[in-house]
Amino acid sequence: MLTLAAIGLILPAAFRSVSGTTTAGVDQLSVAIAVVLVLAYVLSLAYTLVTHRALFVGSHPPEATTGGASVGRAVAILAAATVAIAWMSEILVGAIEPTAHALGLSDVFVGVFLVAILGNAAEHATAVTAALKNRMDLAFSIAIGSSVQVALFVAPVLVFASFVLGPRPMDLAFPPGLVLTVFLAALITGQVAGDGRSDWLEGAQLLAVYLILAITFFFLPT
Repeated sequence: MLTLAAIGLILPAAFRSVSGTTTAGVDQLSVAIAVVLVLAYVLSLAYTLVTHRALFVGSHPPEATTGGASVGRAVAILAAATVAIAWMSEILVGAIEPTAHALGLSDVFVGVFLVAILGNAAEHATAVTAALKNRMDLAFSIAIGSSVQVALFVAPVLVFASFVLGPRPMDLAFPPGLVLTVFLAALITGQVAGDGRSDWLEGAQLLAVYLILAITFFFLPT
């Protein structure tokens, strides 16, 4: 799924660079690709939750629980959490923009790294907790699943919403630097997942790659 997400996010920029087409042509291509990505995301949910859910149970026995919550209560908690997250996101955006300009940070660096780290803090903490319990399958699934969800669902939904809410339609033709970053991320992820094992040195190398990308975008001219 990560490879599919990378292809969907890379091809519009390549299409614009090769064909030199107008903005309208890129917009149409972005909408078509967004539809395909959303359909792929729905199929992945069906695969994970319905047809092949046994593959994602894991090798660890489920932890004992004292009781389960009703569906209505779970939906209410999820709705309240969504509203709270939206409210906190507005506070974050309002606070981080003047702070970033005061520190001389570019908008690209803030959007690609600072907002990404803060916005995915819950997933990061959960993945680290699972890794400390030696549940690397769960940790890897959380880390990859978050990125796949953004690429297959969030980005296409933003494309659709831009036709109603934005000043102009949003396309998926990202700048070359971001496209290269997506390609490298998909390539590195495939190498990490290919051998089916992990150790502390591999984790240190991944952190080093992330720091190199962060330093590169930090020195990128505005």
